[in-house]
Amino acid sequence: MSLTAKKADQQGDLSDDQRIINAMHTFVNDFGLTAATYMESCVKCGLCAQACQFYVTTGNPKYTPIGKIRPFQQAYDRHMGPFAPVYRFFNLVPAVTLKELKYWQELIYDSCTLCGRCTLICPMGIDIAELVKEARHGMFEAGLIPERLALMDRTTVAWGSPATPAEDFAEIIEEISQEYDVPINVDKEKANILVTLAPAELGDHTKAVADMAKILNSIDADWTLCSDGFEASNIGFINGDLALQKKLTMKLIETAQRIGAKTLVLPECGHAYGAARWEAARWYGGPVPVNVVHMTEFLDDLVSTGKIKLDHVDETASFHDPCQLVRRGGVTKAPRQIMEALGLDLIEMEDSGSFGWCCGGGGGVVSNTRADKLRHKVFDLKKKQFEETGAKRLVTACGQCRITLTMGAKHINWNQETDSLLELVANNLVT
Repeated sequence: MSLTAKKADQQGDLSDDQRIINAMHTFVNDFGLTAATYMESCVKCGLCAQACQFYVTTGNPKYTPIGKIRPFQQAYDRHMGPFAPVYRFFNLVPAVTLKELKYWQELIYDSCTLCGRCTLICPMGIDIAELVKEARHGMFEAGLIPERLALMDRTTVAWGSPATPAEDFAEIIEEISQEYDVPINVDKEKANILVTLAPAELGDHTKAVADMAKILNSIDADWTLCSDGFEASNIGFINGDLALQKKLTMKLIETAQRIGAKTLVLPECGHAYGAARWEAARWYGGPVPVNVVHMTEFLDDLVSTGKIKLDHVDETASFHDPCQLVRRGGVTKAPRQIMEALGLDLIEMEDSGSFGWCCGGGGGVVSNTRADKLRHKVFDLKKKQFEETGAKRLVTACGQCRITLTMGAKHINWNQETDSLLELVANNLVT
């Protein structure tokens, strides 16, 4: 394996030896029965390669998904596998080096969005995306993650959010309320519904906050945002800082319990869905005492039960499936049912639903500016498939996907906007 790669970032003043020790210690501690089964199951068939947009668009073999877990596999074989003592004694599997870890940084942070398409295609059922997520944990503990992501991690630790300090939250929401002339509830002591936000909605997508309030107010919902529990991002999983992710996710659950909320609504962010919907139970220690739903599921329920009525748009549209919401989360029908209620003529892309291609910016790639050149290259795949549909509108239900698609279009001067499903509903709400 050639170890020629872009310069790796590192954090802290750890010695080289300590970085290796931290990574290996974390890898070994993270190896459970499931991970071990995955490691022993790979038959090196190569099918996962054709499922990865980074490999498909570049043709570079280093971007094959199974190659992205090589040092993780090496650590398993040497320290935890059934033949580990033999491998160590005869040095049949060498120890992972710092050079390998630094080379690896690009593969699991710059060229992996944790989209899970490789997982879906694997004939042995190996969840490669989950292994990459676990591998990032070891890299974080070794202080070997992209500096842009490390900065976001430090900001979140200090503020409780990568977007804004909690003490500024209510003021920012009031500004959004005034800008769009929509009443927005903040910090009610008791409410039936706790609504959460993603960082983009406090920056690029403030209209989504106002539109969410508009819809909830239209049905006289008992709802609120809370300054001490609003951040619904996946920054910990993206960086490998699992302790931070647990803190962020549990803060949402605890806030919902404190105000007596029965429903916790996650924003139009696919990665937030994975952390709060699927991971919260293991940190809580049992069934979570609040119904956690994505905004898309919430809107679908309002439409299907007749609580809201929508005007018809009567245009052609194609839907970009957010990986963490659809492929990893199973929310496939809800957005399509909402689009049908909007009167949109849905034209599916060649690869859609669970098999849809990632926007190219998930897993922190869009925030990792070091990966911009590679991200722009894989954007062409999504652009081509959308253009082949001939649809007028490109719709999605994830704020991060919308940012990535918008940035990709701007980079190549492509005159195609990406619509938020939430904003389409609010724009066509019958009041």
